[in-house]
Amino acid sequence: MYLSTGLEQLQEYLPLLLPLIIVELVLMITALVHVLRHNSYRFGNKVMWAIIVVVIQILGPVVYFVLGRGDE
Repeated sequence: MYLSTGLEQLQEYLPLLLPLIIVELVLMITALVHVLRHNSYRFGNKVMWAIIVVVIQILGPVVYFVLGRGDE
């Protein structure tokens, strides 16, 4: 009984959640590729930024692009 209710709720919210999930994944992949390709950061190192980008969803990539990305 509870499983069908949960699936129905998921189907109800899926049109709202799917674009957010896609944006989050694109942002995370873009930030992670940038972290792995570049060696200069304003502070921290490659491992620290990779962990922040992957673990802290949505905010991690935004923080990296605003604060962590070094000069090209």
